Amino acid sequence: MEPQWRWLGSTGVKVSPLCLGTMTFGTQWPFIGTTVQEQANEIVARCLDAGINFFDTADVYSGGESETILGAALGERRKDVILATKVRGRMSPGPNAVGLSRHHILNSVDESLERLGTDWIDLYQVHCWDEQTPLEETLRALDDLVRWGRVRYVGASNYAAWQLMKALGIQEHAQLARFVTLQPLYNVLQRDLEIELVPLCLDQKLGILPWSPLAGGFLTGKYRRGRTRPQGARRSNPENQFLRFDEEQGFDVIDVLDAIADEHDGTVAQAALNWLRAKPGVSSVIIGARNMEQLEDDLDCLRWELTPEEIARLDALAPPPRVYPRWFIDIQDQSR
Repeated sequence: MEPQWRWLGSTGVKVSPLCLGTMTFGTQWPFIGTTVQEQANEIVARCLDAGINFFDTADVYSGGESETILGAALGERRKDVILATKVRGRMSPGPNAVGLSRHHILNSVDESLERLGTDWIDLYQVHCWDEQTPLEETLRALDDLVRWGRVRYVGASNYAAWQLMKALGIQEHAQLARFVTLQPLYNVLQRDLEIELVPLCLDQKLGILPWSPLAGGFLTGKYRRGRTRPQGARRSNPENQFLRFDEEQGFDVIDVLDAIADEHDGTVAQAALNWLRAKPGVSSVIIGARNMEQLEDDLDCLRWELTPEEIARLDALAPPPRVYPRWFIDIQDQSR
């Protein structure tokens, strides 16, 4: 099944509507996944066969193992794909082995290139805001990487709206390589992004690359109201969670996702992915898979789409908060 290509932000690059995220590759983060090379080879090969041409990783994923495994799994097919990774996290001891300083970025990109087994990175993303490094220093280092050919495009991840707009302003003023994407937390239950960042990305023509589209596995349908939680899953213990949201509201959303999926001979996870695929500004949705069964289920979402009525039904269940000044602007717009 050949996917319908989408533009990567305002670039001339086309990517598949699904991107394989490889945080599960490696053995150092067992709470996320323990995909070893042989399994990764099968997962990557299946994605390539399905028309997926976009792969995302980060240097910190499993202490670098993810990059190494992904690079090996791509092999000679590396030239056929858009390969993305990230920089900011600590990879070794020492006061300068973390952050977005020029020092750390230049060291990290060389190490990522070596692990990935490639001469260039298609999309190099800053993993999170760095309060300790001047923004101009970070952006100049990224621009140099583009000019030197080590990196082709740059993107941001986990930025607030003011941080992203400040960066874009500096890049435009200094004629530096511009961020072309934002990789944020975004799913049908966690929609804070829609308050400021989605309008910003639409206005500035940045492609949105949602991470955790299934809310850490919650939106797969394996968690249901009143049922025993599966053991060994990421949300087996609801009290110890990285992603926080109202689970009672989440169960309501799952019920509707289930009903919608039944109408399309699909699954809860597919319905959640298709809600995101339909959202404005989304270039590609980052999926993850611990095994082939999960991957096949995710890939099958490309078989069908939500209707406008189904999207509106889901939108009404978990709307983003109407924080100031949004609610004030809405009131004023009523008189126009």
